[in-house]
Amino acid sequence: MKERAEILSQMNDRSREVFRRVVEGYLENGEPVGSRTLTRSLSEKVSAATIRNVMQDLEFLGLLDSPHVSAGRVPTHLGLRMFVDSLLEVRDLDDEDRVKLDATAGTNLGDVGGLLDQVGSALSGVTQGASLVLTPKHEAPLKHIEFVSLAQDRALVVIVFADGHVENRVFTPPPGQTPSSMREAANFVNALLEGRTLSDLRRVMASEIARRRQELDTLAADLIDAGIAVWDQPGHSTERLIVRGRANLLGDESAEEELDRIRSLFDDLERKRDIAEFLELTDEGEGVRIFIGSENKLFSLSGSSLVVSPYMNADRKIIGAVGVIGPTRLNYGRIVPIVDYTAQLVGRLLSGQSQR
Repeated sequence: MKERAEILSQMNDRSREVFRRVVEGYLENGEPVGSRTLTRSLSEKVSAATIRNVMQDLEFLGLLDSPHVSAGRVPTHLGLRMFVDSLLEVRDLDDEDRVKLDATAGTNLGDVGGLLDQVGSALSGVTQGASLVLTPKHEAPLKHIEFVSLAQDRALVVIVFADGHVENRVFTPPPGQTPSSMREAANFVNALLEGRTLSDLRRVMASEIARRRQELDTLAADLIDAGIAVWDQPGHSTERLIVRGRANLLGDESAEEELDRIRSLFDDLERKRDIAEFLELTDEGEGVRIFIGSENKLFSLSGSSLVVSPYMNADRKIIGAVGVIGPTRLNYGRIVPIVDYTAQLVGRLLSGQSQR
């Protein structure tokens, strides 16, 4: 941040305008912007040679790059970051976009998964990008937990909540488990359940195992340890990451390198690799955040950007997030208010609040 501030201080009004025009032109059409194009749009009339000198200075500062010797300039990742942080003009949300997003409010109100699925589809349709919706954890008090053996190396933990919701999670148990050790582990856990959510249980379980380990068979203690890991595992299917609009990222791309990058992104999303990175965004506080290219480990191989915002419940607790993935030349000024509004809309819907 300090480095970007120092670079910005070295730019005069002319270089700032040239820089802004280059970035805006690139974001609009994805093509390098040349000096002759800029002579027609700058507020002051200067020669193409003068503009070329300014662009060379901006290239020296690391803000612009020239993909070919005779071509114009495109912004670097540092340049895009500088533009987003310092020069981006965020538009008001278009009425047409608002109507499309609000249309999700009247459906599936009793089904959180279905509601968020529709929100994801609407967000993808409005932005023409791929949308991500991280659904909230189920935080109702627990009623019962049971371990079930499926095979020598696979077991199922069945979690029953007080509100009737049931979750089944498959995991790899420690070797040597027996029916009796599974019963003992379940009895131990169930004795601690009263009034607790999964998050509450996870916090107390480790200390309870340490304090009462002598009461537990070693196999049962190992099984509970393994259960702790799977109960609150980031990126698990019970904490679904809904992805909609993958086809929008393909667009008219024909370059094999670009297609390979997009396939890599799809593979990451399917396997939910590094989704912990995405989950952590929901703990960073309110507001829209923008990650460009390699700034987010999940998307570093795809040359993509992520615009993401957390959403909250009625108690102002962050419980999930919504976001849009697209090429680094996203129309950030339009996407930011859309993501911001969608996050607020989801928060109101899940909190049972009326639309404003």
